[in-house]
Amino acid sequence: MSPPAQKNFHTAKPEESTAIDRSIPEFAAAQTSDEDDYFASHKPPSYLPEIEQELSKFITHHQKTTQKKIALVTSGGTTVPLENNTVRFIDNFSAGTRGATSAEYFLENGYAVIFLHREFSLLPYSRHYSHSTNCFLDFMIERDGKIEINPKFSDEMLQVYRKYHEAQSTNSLLLIPFTTVNQYLYTLKTISESLKVYSNKAVFYLAAAVSDFFIPQSRMPQHKIQSSATQDGELVIRLAQVPKFLSRLVSNWTSGAMIISFKLETDSNILLKKARSALERYHHQLVIGNLLQTRKKEVVFVSPNGEEQWIRLTVEEVQRGVEIESKMIPAVIKIHDEWISKTK
Repeated sequence: MSPPAQKNFHTAKPEESTAIDRSIPEFAAAQTSDEDDYFASHKPPSYLPEIEQELSKFITHHQKTTQKKIALVTSGGTTVPLENNTVRFIDNFSAGTRGATSAEYFLENGYAVIFLHREFSLLPYSRHYSHSTNCFLDFMIERDGKIEINPKFSDEMLQVYRKYHEAQSTNSLLLIPFTTVNQYLYTLKTISESLKVYSNKAVFYLAAAVSDFFIPQSRMPQHKIQSSATQDGELVIRLAQVPKFLSRLVSNWTSGAMIISFKLETDSNILLKKARSALERYHHQLVIGNLLQTRKKEVVFVSPNGEEQWIRLTVEEVQRGVEIESKMIPAVIKIHDEWISKTK
């Protein structure tokens, strides 16, 4: 019997009720002590209760039926709307490649996956075709008045389809979207608290590119900013710093889960220093560091005990199209298994 179809949520539509509410108090940004103030000052997405129901069904199914470990994979970049009825926004560089690819390898290694992703970014399995350099129609041919898959691609497509169908038929993949940084933070908190029952059998693989700055709801205009409203042709925007929620995730939102964050840099001289600094500040279990220029060929695992583990693709593997996530995820799972044994 096939599992029930998952409900689709759309996150890009603005919520007019949140615009310019002067009763929302201001708060000093970027202080850990102000994290609670963020949720007191910003309204949750209206669809959040429905997501809680989907989460409850998914987690209960795997806790009672399959006993699979669960990976929460975050993916894609958050937006910072400049207006409530959003025409303009500030975006983060991320197509969701790392997250979508990693989710597939978690699934292939026996995990259930909650995929918290930017709406319309790359998704597991469909990523092979939705963002291909080929038009999707290039994978098809017409024969006897009917559309068929081009034999040149059929073997590869069959393999991808079988993996996708396996994930669907076993109810092992739950897709949850976000668009704005506010939606991401509220949904991440909800998922984290729902996964407390899973304790150390859950792993948080936080690959999303989260905005560092945003416009608080109390300062966001309701409608499109008019060009005539600018002075001397310049638009000046005052942004607040997004509170660093990773510390709250580690200490309050979860209960024993293994937590992995990512550190993307462009300067190799500061990558390891930044990764170690994040571990010292947030006290989680692993930072995966990567450089923008080489992120598809090599990454480094940095652990709290000071160990560094480089994972690299050889020249021959790059030529064969091997994905570095196929090496990263088994290494993550090994560390997760050790974490489970250590924290029983």
